[in-house]
Amino acid sequence: MTTQVCIIGAGPSGLLLGQLLNDIGVETIILERASLDHVLSRVRAGVLEQGAIGLLEQAGIGGRMHAEGLVHEGFAITREDDVHRIDLSGLTGGKCVTVYGQTEVTRDLVDRRAETGGVTLYEVETVELHAFDSDKPHVTCRIDGQEVRINCRFIAGCDGFHGASRRAVPEDAIRTFEKVYPFGWLGILSDVPPVSHELIYASHSRGFALCSMRSKSRSRYYIQCNAGDSIEAWSDNQFWTELRRRLPPEIAEAVTTGPSFEKSIAPLRSFVAEPMRFGNLFLVGDAAHIVPPTGAKGLNLAASDVHYLFEGLRGHFLEHDDTLLEAYSKRALDRVWKAVRFSWWMTTMLHRFPDQAPFEARILETELAFTLGSEAAKTALAENYVGLPY
Repeated sequence: MTTQVCIIGAGPSGLLLGQLLNDIGVETIILERASLDHVLSRVRAGVLEQGAIGLLEQAGIGGRMHAEGLVHEGFAITREDDVHRIDLSGLTGGKCVTVYGQTEVTRDLVDRRAETGGVTLYEVETVELHAFDSDKPHVTCRIDGQEVRINCRFIAGCDGFHGASRRAVPEDAIRTFEKVYPFGWLGILSDVPPVSHELIYASHSRGFALCSMRSKSRSRYYIQCNAGDSIEAWSDNQFWTELRRRLPPEIAEAVTTGPSFEKSIAPLRSFVAEPMRFGNLFLVGDAAHIVPPTGAKGLNLAASDVHYLFEGLRGHFLEHDDTLLEAYSKRALDRVWKAVRFSWWMTTMLHRFPDQAPFEARILETELAFTLGSEAAKTALAENYVGLPY
């Protein structure tokens, strides 16, 4: 098999890159180790920056997103029993975010790729990347028990933190930076109306909580939990009780409870791999960086990576100009590190850390108080939250 760009991974970043390239006539093959049903069952975040929305529109899938997505012009931060609204639109000159689940983004991209004749191969085994330091890279894998070789001009590694792409890079060619946080997020999905039409980030002495949603009738709630907790240790009733304890009384009383249909614990980490290009292999999204979900940057960072790589590949194939392709890693990492900083800052400021020294705890309390009391600080928060420009 031969193609111009072989994309490893059929998550949102791989599908989005594939669609943008397909629409300008660049051939792609996408390889995915999981089944299509599994890909469409993944539960992920759903706060989209305007830059990501623009890319999805460019890929031809804006219709359902605009019809069903929830536009948010602000969000709340609670500090014990106090409630403070961050006016995203007012602080950023009209910018906002849209709540639209990553699962729905993936579904829309899958449908669009099928409509436009793109090739995606699922349940692909033993993916290996070869000769990406040359101008004739190729990928080998097993499909339906048969050995397959895919010759290509470029490889895009969109296969996540545990994928084959980053592992293929020699250890002495890559540098990694990581911070593992000593807690996780216990999250549930429940078909109950959300407690608020905007997100609520709760800072409380018992720990962090987040009130979010997927639609007007489906809620997504999180609470900070211990790093070693198991899902089995948390019944739905225990979750709802603890969530309410971390919210101001008037918000806690308004929470509608119900059975959860999905429950999971997500560990939190910050991770960056540098550089993001190795010859003709390009790392994209979670393959190159992970952020804690506090700042809603994971999917949005993957989208900005796609933007930079697409511009570079379009220049190569359509304009015979490699300027932007050569600049991919630097352009992407400049934005990645700013988002990593913001996500670390939000996480550090809003969570309670076990065994934290009294001085550090008081400093973080003061940081939050200053942020909520300063128009300049709230403006900086809002500018980062709605998304820095590409």
